[in-house]
Amino acid sequence: MTVAPKYRSVDDLRRDYMQRRQEIRKRLNQFAAVPASEYYYELAYCLMTPQSSAVNAEKAVDTLKQSNLLESDIDPSNMLVSRTHYIRFHNTKARWLLEAKEKLPEILSVLNGRLPSPDVRRWLVEHVHGLGWKEASHFLRNIGHRNLAILDRHILRNLKRHGVIRSLPTSLTPARYREIEERFSRFAVHIGIPMDELDLVFWSRETGKILK
Repeated sequence: MTVAPKYRSVDDLRRDYMQRRQEIRKRLNQFAAVPASEYYYELAYCLMTPQSSAVNAEKAVDTLKQSNLLESDIDPSNMLVSRTHYIRFHNTKARWLLEAKEKLPEILSVLNGRLPSPDVRRWLVEHVHGLGWKEASHFLRNIGHRNLAILDRHILRNLKRHGVIRSLPTSLTPARYREIEERFSRFAVHIGIPMDELDLVFWSRETGKILK
C-alpha cells in the first residue's frame, strides 16, 4: 500500500495563494502574450540569472535592448559589468548570448514546432550553452509554457517547508530534477493549485513580488 505524503502547512499556503491569485494569473497571462520577437531577450534574461539577481538580469536585458544586441555586431560583455546591474561571470555569459543569437533561427524553429514542452526543454538543455534544466524551464515559463518546475533555491526551500521533499538537494542531476518536479506536480494536484501558480506563490513569499 502506498503511503500518502505528510504535507505540512497546507492551509497557510492556500491562504497565501488566495491573497495573490489575481496578480499571479495576470502575470502568467503576460508571459503567454510575449511576442516571438522578444524571445531572444527572454532567453538572455535566463542565461544571466544564475549567480546574479533577477533584478540585475532584467536591468541588463534593458541595456541589451537599448543597444539592439540582436541586430548589431557588438560584444555584450561590457554591458554586463555596470554597477547598476552587475552580472557575475560576465565574459562567459556574454559568449553564451552571442552563441544563442547565432543559433536563434534554430531555437525559434523548435519553439514554433509541435513538440510538447518537456521535449522542448530537453532540446534547449542539450543545444543552448548556459541553459540547465532550471534555466530552460524558466525561459519556457516566461514565454507561456505551462507546468514546468523552476527548481531554484526559493522553490526548493518551500517544497521542504511543506514536506514535499525531505531535504534540500546538494546537486540536481537530470533524474533528480525530474523526480522533484514530479513530486511538486503531485503536491500541486493534491492541494488544488496549478503548479505554475504555486511557483509564483513561493517566489512572492521570498521576494515580496511576482517576478519573472
